[in-house]
Amino acid sequence: MKGKEIFQYALGALIVIAILMLIYVVFRIALPTANKDVALLVIGALVAKFGDVVSYFYGSSKGSADKTEILKNGNSKVNS
Repeated sequence: MKGKEIFQYALGALIVIAILMLIYVVFRIALPTANKDVALLVIGALVAKFGDVVSYFYGSSKGSADKTEILKNGNSKVNS
């Protein structure tokens, strides 16, 4: 696995873990009203990024990236 792929998987896992932790905190721990509003705002931003993570790993972006990598590797073998 390349460094870029490791970073992508780690970042995706971090976003998923962060959203789960924040949701747990907001609904299980009593927060002051001002802090709860900030937490809900951060959850909203993380949900948007969570959608990006799911779209990449299970959508056409991942297939496109894989195809590009295959073509790049195939062309370098042909030129050698």
